[in-house]
Amino acid sequence: MARLLSVNVGLPRDIAWKSRTVHTGIWKEPVPGRCKVGRLNLAGDGQGDLAGHGGEMRAVLVYQIESYRHWQDKLQRADFVHGQFGENFTIEGLPDDAVCIGDRYRIGNALFEVTQPRVTCYRVGIRLGEPRMPALLTSSGRPGFYFRVLAEGEVGAGDAIVKVGEADERMTVAEINALLYSSEHPRERLERALRIGALSPGWRWSFEAVLKSQAAGHASGNAGLAPASAAHLVAPGFRPLAITAIERESADVLSLTMRDPDGRKLLPALPGQYVVLRLRMSGDRPPLLRSYSLSGPPSTEQCRISVKIEPDGAAGAYIRDHVRTGAVIDVSSPRGSFILQSGERPVVLLSAGIGATPVLAMLSALAEARSPRPILWLHAARDRQHHPFAAEVQRLIRALPQGRLYVCYSRPGAQDRLGYDFDAAGHLSRSIFDAIEMPRDADVYLCGPNRFMTDMKAALAAYGVAPERQHLEIFNGGEALNPGIVGANPRAPHPPTDDAATGPLVSFARSGVAAHWNASTYRNILELAEACDVPVRWSCRTGICHNCESGLISGAADYEPQPLDMPPEGNVLICCSQPTNDVVIDL
Repeated sequence: MARLLSVNVGLPRDIAWKSRTVHTGIWKEPVPGRCKVGRLNLAGDGQGDLAGHGGEMRAVLVYQIESYRHWQDKLQRADFVHGQFGENFTIEGLPDDAVCIGDRYRIGNALFEVTQPRVTCYRVGIRLGEPRMPALLTSSGRPGFYFRVLAEGEVGAGDAIVKVGEADERMTVAEINALLYSSEHPRERLERALRIGALSPGWRWSFEAVLKSQAAGHASGNAGLAPASAAHLVAPGFRPLAITAIERESADVLSLTMRDPDGRKLLPALPGQYVVLRLRMSGDRPPLLRSYSLSGPPSTEQCRISVKIEPDGAAGAYIRDHVRTGAVIDVSSPRGSFILQSGERPVVLLSAGIGATPVLAMLSALAEARSPRPILWLHAARDRQHHPFAAEVQRLIRALPQGRLYVCYSRPGAQDRLGYDFDAAGHLSRSIFDAIEMPRDADVYLCGPNRFMTDMKAALAAYGVAPERQHLEIFNGGEALNPGIVGANPRAPHPPTDDAATGPLVSFARSGVAAHWNASTYRNILELAEACDVPVRWSCRTGICHNCESGLISGAADYEPQPLDMPPEGNVLICCSQPTNDVVIDL
């Protein structure tokens, strides 16, 4: 008979880790006597990161004493106490290779259902003083599992664990865990897993993503784990393209049109994607790498980018002063996940300044297709002199059966005509959304300077646009994911203070920062990116979760430790990789 050995709870606390502060509920202590079990938690318990832990489907974390003994032997440890692995229930019996998703158990007078394996993150490594622990738990087939509370009640150490039901489709916790994290994803097993009604929504979404990826013919990579930013795969490398035209779009924006000098076809781009330019500088200076959205209509004959010439921008100044028609520059394949979604929903393109470039490509694609969808472009500019693409946008809007345009100038010039050049003075806001009856059920594509993005996200939320309908493109990198880290003040990306003059050059293309690799200082590319304050995503830091998966624009890397499931060609897991030569990372 399986037994409950210990009930463990603990409220989140702040701890010091690698010169940072982590807010975590990983520290759990045994409870004397009986403990109340609620729908979302145990009495006296809490989670520091509700995005990754807790909630109805992850109310109670369970770990087995048999696994304790395994790790005591494996790690040569004798100091483990109940709650050491962050679990709420330390139990005897119910191994991960025997318990199935959907099994139901009565403990005390409460009723529970198994919903998913434990998802490990770096904090269990902190708790055990063993950074490898997230990878070890997952790869060993001993992750533990979560209970959902079907009936509230009280439990206590010594209670029997009585099985009272099970799912029709029988797949163990260990099988479900391996199906997602290993390199084997048989279609039949994925379909079986999706027939289990008790499986938590997050795991269900992951398995559905893997199935869709297989249906699309993707033979490698793990679509169930990879972030959206790494979802659209392209092979690494640059190709030379010739400048065929340079056009001034406004006082501070130039457009460059490019073709293959030998007339070969370009790779097709999805509306909203960008390319990386490698600008070779004179002398021994390293090349400049910059990302620019494709601003022209869909084409495999030519592509167009549009560059804002900033007063202190090295790349823009170089293009303005040195790049001429006929010049050849190195250009990556189209990249990025900020792309126009298919469907019949209304479309809102929401931009400011040079943020018009990716949504202009979307508008061009919609106009070329004569889309019948309701389409609204809201754009903010300083004045007519700083309003690129004005005539082009008006022409494209007129080609759409349900196209509308609304423009705000923050500081209109004396010659700017209200009702012709622009529709309102001031800034885009929630009140304007109301006034023009912006559709709330639209897919909204948002791009512009950081302050504009922050203001518009708040305005969209207040207006009632669902988060999943808001699609964002962020200049100078992406949105960071550093679970549990609190009190950190974001800094602009910069070279590290101790950059060496030798070693492979690691360039973070979207952040515009490059630094030399020093193996004695950094264990992986993630640590170098953090030293440069490049926005990064991570959770496990051991090659398991794939949150750190990023585009590999050029170069190659080795892995230590080896991931359970390797990323596809063109992507790299920065948390456990080291460059073997000069690399360019899409961060």
